[in-house]
This record gives sequence, C-alpha cells and structure tokens, in this order.
Amino acid sequence: MRSRRLSLPLRHWPTTAASLLLAGLASAAISSPIWADGPGVKQAAKTASSSLRLTTDFSGVIATHDGERLHFVTDLGNVILHTQDNGKIDYHVHLETDPAQKDARELLRSFHAAATAAPDGVSWRGRSMGRRSSGRLWVTIYINVPKNYNVDISTGGGNIEADDINGHETLSTAGGNIAAGNVGGPAHLETGGGHISVKNVSGALTANTGGGHITTGSVGGNAMLHTSGGHIRAGSVQGVAHLDTGGGNITLEHSGMELVAETAGGQIKVGEASGLVRAKTGGGGIRVVRLSGPTRLESVGGSIYLTQVDSAVKASSSTGGITAWFVAPAKQHGACELQSDNGDIVVYLPRELPVTIDAQIQLGDDHRVMFDPAFPLKVSYDDSAKGARTVHAEGALNGGGEVLRLRTVSGNIRVALSDSGKQIQLYKQQMEQLQQQMQEQLQSQLRALGQSPESSEAPPQP
Repeated sequence: MRSRRLSLPLRHWPTTAASLLLAGLASAAISSPIWADGPGVKQAAKTASSSLRLTTDFSGVIATHDGERLHFVTDLGNVILHTQDNGKIDYHVHLETDPAQKDARELLRSFHAAATAAPDGVSWRGRSMGRRSSGRLWVTIYINVPKNYNVDISTGGGNIEADDINGHETLSTAGGNIAAGNVGGPAHLETGGGHISVKNVSGALTANTGGGHITTGSVGGNAMLHTSGGHIRAGSVQGVAHLDTGGGNITLEHSGMELVAETAGGQIKVGEASGLVRAKTGGGGIRVVRLSGPTRLESVGGSIYLTQVDSAVKASSSTGGITAWFVAPAKQHGACELQSDNGDIVVYLPRELPVTIDAQIQLGDDHRVMFDPAFPLKVSYDDSAKGARTVHAEGALNGGGEVLRLRTVSGNIRVALSDSGKQIQLYKQQMEQLQQQMQEQLQSQLRALGQSPESSEAPPQP
C-alpha cells in the first residue's frame, strides 16, 4: 500500500504552523523514525524547525470495511474526525513544540502512534513517552474513516471535532470541547469540563460535562444530558428525557415521552410536552407552551407560565406567580393544583369547560379573588383567632367537572375568560420564538467550537 501525506485545510492547523507553510520557512528535514504496525499499515514522518515552532508530521493508512469500528485512544491532543467514501482509514499527526526548550527534539520523538487491525475493525493508539519532560508538546490528530462506520474516540486532554457519521459514536475527553455532526446511531459524549455540541442523533444520546454547556438538535431515542453548571439546549427528544444541570438554564423544544428537567438555579423552557413532565428549579422560572400529559412543576424563586394546559397539572412556586391557560376539552383528565406562597395565580378558562373551582387565599386582608361574570363563584370569608382573614371561592362551572384547586398565601387569585384566538396567537408566537432561539443557539455553539452549522468540511484529497 502506498503511503501518503494528507493534504489538510489551513483552518485546521495552528496559526504558527500555517504561517510557516505560507512563508516557506520549513527547514531541511531531520531524521525521524517511521513506524509501521500491523498488516497493510504504512506511515511516513517529517520534521521541520523554525524560530517560532519546531514541528513534525507523520501519517498512515490501514484498510477497513463499512460497518466496522475504530477504537481510538490518545494520551493527549486535539482530534479532528472526517468521513470519506472508501474502505480505508488514514490519519495525519501534527506535533509542535517550543524550539527554545533544551529537549524540544526529544519531545517530538516521544510521541508514538500505532494503528493495528482489530477483530471488529481498527485499533489506534497514541502516546507520549516523554511525560516527565518539563517542555510542552502540542498534538493535533486528523483521521478519516468511512462514513458508514462506528467510532470510539478518547483523548486524555484536547478538543474533539467530528463530521456526520452513520454509525455509533462515543467521544470522550478529559477536559476539552466536543463538537459532533449528525449521528446515525446512538451517541455517548463526555468531557471533564468543556462544552458539548451535537447535531441530530438518530438513536439514544448520553452527554455529560463537568461544567460546560450542552447543545443538541433532535434525538430519536432517550436522552440523558447532565452538566454540573452549564446550560442545556435540546431541539427535541422522542424518547424519555432526563435533563439535569447544577445551575444553568434548560431549554427543550419538544418532548415526545417522559420529561424530567432539574436545575439548581436556572430557568426551564419547554415547547410542546406530549408525556409526563416533572420539572424543578431552585431559582428560576418555568415556562411550558403546551402540556398534554400529567405534569408536576416546582419553582423555588421564579414564576410559572403555561400557555396551553391539556392535562392534569400540579404547579407550585415559593415566591413567583402562576399563570395557566386551559383548553377544552382536556385530553387527560385529573385534578389540577396551582399553589404559590407569595405570588398571584391567574387562570384562563374556556367558557364551555366543565370544571369545579376551589380557590383560597390564606392572608386575605389585602388580597382578593377576582372572576369573570361568566363564572359565577361563591365567595366566603373566615376570620381566625389570630386576626388573619381567609378568602375562599368555589363554584361548579358548566355542571362541574375535574377540580381546579388554587392556593396562595399572600397573593391574588383571578379566574378569567379565555380568548381562544389570543391563546392560539400566544402559542404560535412562543413556539416560533423558541425555535428561533434554539436554532441561533445551536449555530452559535457550533461556530464557537469550530464546526460549521451547515456542514462539516472534509480535507481535500491530494
């Protein structure tokens, strides 16, 4: 098999290396080892020096087949994965170090790579043998695999960027960013502290970061997304979604099944939720455009706003208000409970909705229950021995139905007649805003991580 040196776009190269190439400053090659591992593998190495950086490059090729798997592990380095339509894997390793270091050339020689055939595909291992050196070594690894392939990539420290791929994908780094394209199967993405961005995933998605943001398009299976402190933004999840952050915001455009969302202090925004929803925030507000399944929402320090309630919902807020627009007829039956300690509760009801109202204000001296004349409610007062007045309003509307229980300690309660036209307008407006925000955030995140939102550019062939 003929060895070849990959031709790479300058945008993937470090700035200093690109400058050297453009200025023609490469010096004469010095001796450097050639590694060959496994049948059908060839590598070539070349080293150049300059006053700015001392660099070396080597490359290799190994035959493979569609549907197999790449097992890729490197002690350090950025990894850039591209796909191609042929039955081989080729790779290019670019090393840089500071020539002022006394052991600079030894550092370059210290990094070794081996590609070997594996029972299910190809195994690639990169390691630096000079870890005790005080010098710095910069490593960038470019690798091309068939598009119909599965990949397991792990780096001990660096960023990972990947093209669209049709198979399973596992990307792991000890601390860098991960930017992945579309994935045709399940994906597992993990970093010790960087950002994670992935386009659409056909299967299940697991993403975990020690503190960065997570941004994803649509997920065809279940989604387990966790960050210790960043934001989570997802286009849609068709399966069960568990979204958890230590303090950032959570945004989800569409939930197809069960949704569990929790943040220690951020906001939670959901477009359409078709299944069960459990959402909790320790400090921000909660906004859901449409609810079609049993729902439990809890906010410690923010308000709750629900544009279309089509099922049983239990919502509570410690300091914020609660606003809910109900639709008729409801798809899911069950009692609804809205409770706030210090905020107002406002509900919008269709004129024809059969419902039983049970509303109460615990400290009613300075607060009251207000209702549209179309909803005749009976109001009563109860003065306690401690001087507090409780306000209670109840009534069976349109013959009565499921109970709508409204509770506030020191807020007002308002029962208003719903305007269906305004509700539909609000629904469309909020969904369009959410979709636009999600698209902008996804593109911004991809650009920040060095990947084109529209497509992933493959290196030109020599």
